[in-house]
Amino acid sequence: MLSHEKVWSAIDALAVRHSLSASGLAKRAGLDSTAFNKSKRQSADGRPRWPSTESIAKIMDATGETLDGFFGLIKGSGAAATVPLIGFAQAGAGGYFDDAGFPAGHGWDEVPLPAGASEGAYALQVQGDSMLPLYRDGDVVIVDPAAQIRKGDRVVAKTSTGEVTAKILARKTSKVVELQSLNPEHPDRTLPAADIVWMARIVWASQ
Repeated sequence: MLSHEKVWSAIDALAVRHSLSASGLAKRAGLDSTAFNKSKRQSADGRPRWPSTESIAKIMDATGETLDGFFGLIKGSGAAATVPLIGFAQAGAGGYFDDAGFPAGHGWDEVPLPAGASEGAYALQVQGDSMLPLYRDGDVVIVDPAAQIRKGDRVVAKTSTGEVTAKILARKTSKVVELQSLNPEHPDRTLPAADIVWMARIVWASQ
């Protein structure tokens, strides 16, 4: 049976299949980036709002998906687990995280969860080339604040100045934290441990 929930879940599943967020899929199809946001799936009075056939046709064309393939996603779709998503530039603006580094506040989008992670995981979308060659502009990384961090892990850290950055943990002691840059053109960082507000491990990344 065709249902509102299954059609939207199929769109989310199509985005994941192509390593995109729902917003990324909309942009690739030439639609407004908010076209598939959760808030757009209901009208102001709470009634279900269906995606237009034109928008579905555009995302199928943009991804090369066939009609049979899309209907297959509808048949196999259920309530997909999602995690909050924002861009790296927004993450440093303040108000998006609590003191422990978990998502908080408003302004987050959502992306289906493509890999197992504990409750409290979230997604960050890479912006710009500062993380090349590991992460490209538009890539999505899943961050899990509850995951154990070891030397050599790729991490996201927030400093006392409000900066949110992705690095490789080179060394951590009670006094200093050494962070290796993902992009060799950017300098490594050695910071007093007290200047790190929180640090969380990257557990998945789109490629």
